[in-house]
Amino acid sequence: MGEYPRINLVTMVRLGLFQAGLGMMSVLMLGILNRVMISELAIPPLVAAGVIAMHQLVAPARVWFGQMSDAHPVGGLHRTGYVWLGAGVFALLAWGVVQITWQVAAQMALGWTGVTWAWVALLGLGFALYGLAVSASSTPFAALLVDISDEDNRSQLVGVVWSLLMVGIIAGAITGSWLLKQVELDAAEAVVRGSVNRLFTLVPLGVAGLAVGATAGIEARFSRYRVRSQVVEREDQITLGRALRVLTASPQTGLFFSFLLCMTLGLFMQEPVLEPYGGEVFGMPIADTTRLNAYWGMGTLFGLGVTGFWVVPRLGKRPTTILGCGLAALGFLGIMLAGWVGQVWLFTLMVFAFGVAAGVTTTGALTLMLDLTLAETAGTFIGAWGLAQALARALATLGGGGLLELGSNWFGAETFWAYVPVFGTQIVLLLTAATLLRTVDVKLFTERTRAALGELLAEELE
Repeated sequence: MGEYPRINLVTMVRLGLFQAGLGMMSVLMLGILNRVMISELAIPPLVAAGVIAMHQLVAPARVWFGQMSDAHPVGGLHRTGYVWLGAGVFALLAWGVVQITWQVAAQMALGWTGVTWAWVALLGLGFALYGLAVSASSTPFAALLVDISDEDNRSQLVGVVWSLLMVGIIAGAITGSWLLKQVELDAAEAVVRGSVNRLFTLVPLGVAGLAVGATAGIEARFSRYRVRSQVVEREDQITLGRALRVLTASPQTGLFFSFLLCMTLGLFMQEPVLEPYGGEVFGMPIADTTRLNAYWGMGTLFGLGVTGFWVVPRLGKRPTTILGCGLAALGFLGIMLAGWVGQVWLFTLMVFAFGVAAGVTTTGALTLMLDLTLAETAGTFIGAWGLAQALARALATLGGGGLLELGSNWFGAETFWAYVPVFGTQIVLLLTAATLLRTVDVKLFTERTRAALGELLAEELE
């Protein structure tokens, strides 16, 4: 394998531009469009959250797209064609979803008829197709990262790419804020529509361009896929049934899955409600609430850097993750306090502080996930944890919108108290996650799963 050139830092940063693009798209689809649906178009929060969650509920398709890129190369390359095709399709679908959203709002003005619900169903389908296109692009991209890296530089590559994902979120928030600066609170629908259409045309086109620029020529020059696939069975070819047998061999799996579910729900349930919270409780215009993503992203970047280089080496992985859960819970208390006293500066400061706590929690949890992985089936295990997180993100989106709907029915819409059930539930979930994590035994997990893998391989030999 020595004939293959090694990727350098410049190439890592270039590859990270693809993830930066995905970060920008997440701001558009989960932040800005969600805010427009709820605050500007008065679409019920549960409906908005339900259609948005559809893009995460198709996450199981990631396994299929990974196998497709293994078995069916496009233009002689296993990954690049899928990355480009997926990026082009999700750019078009992002624009199309916005056009359907206008139709939903127009039909709502006429009442909740069968036609209205048909448009809502079409909007949900649009988000599902968008999720499939993102999976078709991002899963082969993740496989490409494995193909072009070696064991001694893979962690560096993943670190750079993850950081650029956060940079993309910040850049998306800043770009969105700039393109939407003429949209003030209670602006005319025509102004909102024109600005949002422009945003959802320019940014997705730019992201598709980033996907091409980030990966062009990389696979042909650096990929070790063909050599590796001739020597060992690809991790991508391990069936779901085999993976489940190994994953469920230890009771620790259920504990860690429960922790992962509670942690992910606790961290991300605010995603569909944070921008409406800024608009309805603090009276912030849409450009200002879009900038909240930048504050959160900068806090997360700071938390990732400090935790990876300083906190984890001193405290350890599990104590760091537990600390992060506690700090995130305090962050939500601060966000509620800001709403109680009505101080915008305190709200933005607490959003930044929550981002720092999220960075601490994420770093600790990711390093723990690597510990809870067998080298022989690394792709399968990481894929399983990733699938669990994706499904939890979908539940978080749906749960956040549902709790806001519940709070609005109890306390009245556009009030501070309507948001209390969301943030209060997140605090409970984060504290529950910290409690569950105390019961996870990494050594016992590894012993049980390694034994199960040995039995599985013995059966195949027979």
